[in-house]
Amino acid sequence: MKIYNTLTRKKEDFKPIQAGKALIYVCGPTVYNYIHIGNSRPMIVYDTLRRYLLYIGYDVKFVSNFTDIDDKIINRAKEENVPFTDITKNILMHILKIVMV
Repeated sequence: MKIYNTLTRKKEDFKPIQAGKALIYVCGPTVYNYIHIGNSRPMIVYDTLRRYLLYIGYDVKFVSNFTDIDDKIINRAKEENVPFTDITKNILMHILKIVMV
């Protein structure tokens, strides 16, 4: 399997650091609003990669972050006159319900 290496900017054979193990880190969405096709695409692409690696026998560790504080979140909280944590908690719970299927 070939993977695009952003460091070398080339397609290279996939060679895990540890034999039989694959580590994947994905920048997740900023939780200021409900997910849409633009910010769900990486989740879908890398979940598909994760599932494929599991299928061919790799032990996969998959980690994704969710940005829960930034200008968009702060601005939305100000507009709605609520603490930013109210925004992020509600949106994050909604996203997790969708992606944990």
